[in-house]
Amino acid sequence: MSLVRSLRIPAIFAASCFLCGMPSFAVADDWPTFRGSDRKAVSEDPKLLTAWPKAGPKLVWEVKGAGRGYASVTIAGDKLFTLGDALSTKSDEEEYLTAYDRKSGKQLWATRTGPAWKEMNEEWHNSRSTPTVDGNMVYVIAPKGVLVACNTQDGKEVWRKNLVDDLGGKKDDPWGYSESVLIDGDKLVCTPGGEQATMVALNKMTGELLWKTVRPGDRGAGHASIVISEIGSNRVYVQTTGSGALGVSPEDGKLLWSYPIDKTTAVIPTPIVRDDLVFMPVGYARGGALLRQKDEGNGSVSVEEVYGLNTKLANKHGGVVLIGDHIYGDSDDKGQVFCAELLTGKILWKGRGPGEGSTVVIGAGKNLICQFQNGEVALVKADPSKFTVVSQFKIPGSGKRPSWAHPAIVDGKLYIRSLDDILCYDISK
Repeated sequence: MSLVRSLRIPAIFAASCFLCGMPSFAVADDWPTFRGSDRKAVSEDPKLLTAWPKAGPKLVWEVKGAGRGYASVTIAGDKLFTLGDALSTKSDEEEYLTAYDRKSGKQLWATRTGPAWKEMNEEWHNSRSTPTVDGNMVYVIAPKGVLVACNTQDGKEVWRKNLVDDLGGKKDDPWGYSESVLIDGDKLVCTPGGEQATMVALNKMTGELLWKTVRPGDRGAGHASIVISEIGSNRVYVQTTGSGALGVSPEDGKLLWSYPIDKTTAVIPTPIVRDDLVFMPVGYARGGALLRQKDEGNGSVSVEEVYGLNTKLANKHGGVVLIGDHIYGDSDDKGQVFCAELLTGKILWKGRGPGEGSTVVIGAGKNLICQFQNGEVALVKADPSKFTVVSQFKIPGSGKRPSWAHPAIVDGKLYIRSLDDILCYDISK
């Protein structure tokens, strides 16, 4: 496989474009997009339980009506949002963006986004893009690439854009669009993919195209969501597609750097950034790579390998988290959680918890919450020295189809999407 050792691609934009690296939707008590406001999937709330009751944490409420699908739950203000099709609260098989009352779980509205996506086998089809909330707007991408913007209060559609038909986007794999859009100031940024529109910025209020990024030879969009990195006086949009990682200028969409990888089945996990570092996990036995960005001055950013794709760090779609100097995630989709040193990629331990299959890992204070494909949920210590399961419980009614939707943590509550059900657990001390 061809790996890039060092790429130095100039990008010119004024230092005056430097802004805070946090997206505009970031609020301390919200989880307004996929993996939280900073997309690190870690809650640093010091008041979370360090052990759960034997029967599991207290169930505050449970509600039906989310429909089939693997989209996570988004929490912003007094509402929750998700995407699904064939809702139990509807008589049709269509796909809907839905909103719920945060305190009670009551479904507030359901807005049709389009037909249900059934282009794969039953286990894999259905919605999977987590909505992004910004102020009084909520945005979501349907599997066929239709981006829909709605009002959060009543669900009324404001505008829509087709990433394929309108922008020339292309998906690298057959599993549909899954990205959660990034809101940065007045811009909505997303990844149609391919050589015509690898990444685009739109006016978040109207959908008007502001700029396009073109990476020559790009195979198409993966499933990751864009993260923001700061390198010196430069801000960089970091993303992965079917062709590997890339960095883009927020000002004009100029391609700053590219880290290509060979073709694989799908590129799914969202990258992790810390300071000048980018950790890029890829599944299907491909591995994880660590890159270092460097401010070259005059708006130029370079990237080089700290280490290339390490197959022991492969992660299919459960995601990885960074806590301290260590990364934690599922070993591809084997249900075997690993801990590794970020800077070296050295595996410190692998542990098998109470569940089976692909495992979502998120951070909960000094612990990990590991949600297994068969619905088992475990509280595991984020301890580099050993693998320790502290507590566990099973999601009610799970096991019939994969529990792939990533959980969310807000204000001492753990929110779990289990297909048509949304469950809220109290995990505060």
